[in-house]
Amino acid sequence: MFIIIGLAIVMGCVFGTFVLFGGKFDIIAHALPHEMMSIGGAAIGAFVIANSVPVLKRAGKGIGRAFKGEKWKKDDYRDLLCMLFVLIKTMRTKGVVAIEGHIERPEESKIFQNFPNVAADHHVVDFICDYLRMMTMNFEDPHQVDDAMEKDLENHHQEEHAAQHALQNMADGLPAIGIVAAVLGVIKTMGSIDQPTEVLGAMIGGALTGTFLGVLLSYCVVGPIAARLAQVLEDEGKFMGLVKTVLIAHLQGLAPQVAVEIGRRNTPSIHAPTFVELEEAINNLPNDLA
Repeated sequence: MFIIIGLAIVMGCVFGTFVLFGGKFDIIAHALPHEMMSIGGAAIGAFVIANSVPVLKRAGKGIGRAFKGEKWKKDDYRDLLCMLFVLIKTMRTKGVVAIEGHIERPEESKIFQNFPNVAADHHVVDFICDYLRMMTMNFEDPHQVDDAMEKDLENHHQEEHAAQHALQNMADGLPAIGIVAAVLGVIKTMGSIDQPTEVLGAMIGGALTGTFLGVLLSYCVVGPIAARLAQVLEDEGKFMGLVKTVLIAHLQGLAPQVAVEIGRRNTPSIHAPTFVELEEAINNLPNDLA
């Protein structure tokens, strides 16, 4: 929603100011279709050349994610902390056997299905289940688990950000592509040098539209969308990082209540529940959840 509002402001201010102060919009309107075809086609072609199929797919989905905004809200962070509390408490009080059914079939687990928003994200669920499963196999050294989880998160981070970097590279190249389109327009104009002055003026104006579009698309459209996608990915990375914080605290021998409190204090401030809110949420969990 905010991206759409921002784009409306950009286009309104740029073109509105141009027309308001006497600019002839018909020159831009006439040149816009073929200049956009030239610039957009070259940018998309270069984008396809420079990136693998998985990155191209992620980039397409990434644009949608940028428009939707951050996936995780305050209630989701609270639910994640509650879920982790139940999982590590079950492991602590009933042993690893009690947790195996939940991590092997999370789609059938009462614990996971009690928090549907979190359970719907397979990346988060797989991350939790994989490391809980490793703990059931006596992989319990906090330092080793911390290192393994950090590398896992870094790998996931790099894969997710590949699409964002690809979009940013497209944005960086758009001004130069606009110049290419402008040069072609100048070449076309020079081929019509025998035309009247007003015709040549319109042709030069159309050629300069290419440079204008390249810069506008770079700094006011594609670049900001890439930056917004980076923010969304960072937010989702913090959500998975919270899993690591709580599980490492558990492996260090801390009580479940203390482990999730450490997680709460590492939650982004705008999403973090208060101590009382988290305590009430834990107290209100179904008694038979485990």
